[in-house]
Amino acid sequence: MTRVLLISGSPSATSRTGRLLDHVAELLDGAVSLLHLRDLPAEPLLLGRGDHPDLVAAARSVAEADVIVLATPIYKAAYTGLVKAFLDGLPQKAFAGKTVVPIATGGTQGHLLAVDYALRPVLSVLGARHVTRGLFVLDTQITPLAEELRPRLRALADEVNAVPLRAVA
Repeated sequence: MTRVLLISGSPSATSRTGRLLDHVAELLDGAVSLLHLRDLPAEPLLLGRGDHPDLVAAARSVAEADVIVLATPIYKAAYTGLVKAFLDGLPQKAFAGKTVVPIATGGTQGHLLAVDYALRPVLSVLGARHVTRGLFVLDTQITPLAEELRPRLRALADEVNAVPLRAVA
């Protein structure tokens, strides 16, 4: 069974990014777990104290996943500081052998390229086996879920559901 880790990089408990991940989770097969970066303790996260039990558990969740779906709102043309701090604290090749799906939400089409120019490079540096085509969603398409978004989410879920399990060494 494919293990999928959904990571929400939104600092808000009522975020549209989180709601979008809920929609994605409903379409996925396999074991799906969710990590809200906002729930990690701020001081150890920002200071890079990877030995903190909550950060150790989060890194273990990444290590155990076959697929990572990383969703973030776009602020000032880039992913959130939460995402940056979390990714910086992971081991250099934390995404090795994994498929990573980047998702970004934003208020205008002007943020569309943030997935490819801000997020994709760092995911590749972390060693992802495959970074899928990114998904950018306007905030206005999430609540309520826009009809034109449904086939895009279904296609994303189909791609994730087709990911083969990693070989266990």
